[in-house]
Amino acid sequence: MNRPDALNSFTVDMHRELFDALATAESDGSVRSIVLTGAGRGFCAGQDLGEASDPNGPIDDLGVHLENTYNRLVRTIRRLPIPVIAAVNGVAAGAGANIALACDIVLAGRSAKFVQSFSKISLVPDSGGTWTLPRLVGPQRARALALLGDAITAEQAQTFGLVWQVVDDTALRDAALAMAERFAALPPEGLKLTKQALDTAMETTFDRQLDIERDLQSLAGQSADNKEAVTAFLEKRAPVFKVKGKNS
Repeated sequence: MNRPDALNSFTVDMHRELFDALATAESDGSVRSIVLTGAGRGFCAGQDLGEASDPNGPIDDLGVHLENTYNRLVRTIRRLPIPVIAAVNGVAAGAGANIALACDIVLAGRSAKFVQSFSKISLVPDSGGTWTLPRLVGPQRARALALLGDAITAEQAQTFGLVWQVVDDTALRDAALAMAERFAALPPEGLKLTKQALDTAMETTFDRQLDIERDLQSLAGQSADNKEAVTAFLEKRAPVFKVKGKNS
């Protein structure tokens, strides 16, 4: 995200550009993971309030705007078949925080701060925040974060379960790229199916989840990735996975 002078706050144009970038990555079989981060001193400050409050601007109704932009964005991030890593540098506020939490793994620089800033401007947490927060931190912490709108540090966010790893600010980019390279070395079909299984687990019973695991495992076991991984293990060599005609 590249509006550093505005802490990468979202405009309609920025939504369009980011969505196009994600669509391009998804359609390119050589892309095996995505790193989402912000230019400059912040990850994302959420919605550009200047655009939102402009009576002559592109936003008439916040609900309609939400459905066409933020909801579309977080749905896209969640349904991508490849892992998405959020590398949170500096502030992640409002929708910016919840977009980070929609990613598969969150890495944070030590200066990162997460804030559900909606209550301070009489709005409701969006971009999936009311769904994601209780599942990650529990209902009590979710209510406190959403209602008070207090900023928490990267270390607090890790303690709460919002962040996988905290690293020095200067090491954040390298850490995110190193994780992306780890994903690139793994069989993509298994990662895709694992993401599907984890997404359904929050919405179903234990018995139903066992059925889902069974069905997805059947697909995974028939994949070329699984056959290559097992063969490589038995032959004591590194596996070579093929993706849309390209090897990795």
